[in-house]
Amino acid sequence: MESRYLLPHWLKSIGWIMFFPGLVLGIFSLFYNVEYDFLEGKVFTLFTGSGLDFKNEAGIRQYFIFVHGNYTNTLVGLFFLVALLLIAFSSEKEEDEFISSIRLNSLVWATYANYLVLIIGFLFFFGFEFLYVMIFNMYTTLIIFIIRFYFLMSRAKISRNEK
Repeated sequence: MESRYLLPHWLKSIGWIMFFPGLVLGIFSLFYNVEYDFLEGKVFTLFTGSGLDFKNEAGIRQYFIFVHGNYTNTLVGLFFLVALLLIAFSSEKEEDEFISSIRLNSLVWATYANYLVLIIGFLFFFGFEFLYVMIFNMYTTLIIFIIRFYFLMSRAKISRNEK
């Protein structure tokens, strides 16, 4: 079955190759505040400032400027996100209606689980800890989808082999 919205199958292996280094780098970056000096430099930003009015210390809003920063978190986040997207949305070698239904089931299930995590985050995490929940929540839909999809695929493979 030809699917227009799925990526080619060969991109899945590139996604898996990117996944593990992205996971390790993400853990070091997030939990141990590791930043690499060679990624230091001018960073483009849409606006600077803090608080709800997005004004800097001088009370000025600045838009579309370069500020000094570090690209570590940005690159690690992008690397991990691209890896997850390649794994999740690359086609299988043999894509058929059954696999499409497993894919849809997994995506709906992952969406429900993702919003459950978000609701728990809103109810039980406050302050800076809530930011961690939101960071994890950016990736949970794809992670849960991948886990659920491969779990259902392995179960279907086992039941097909038993027949």
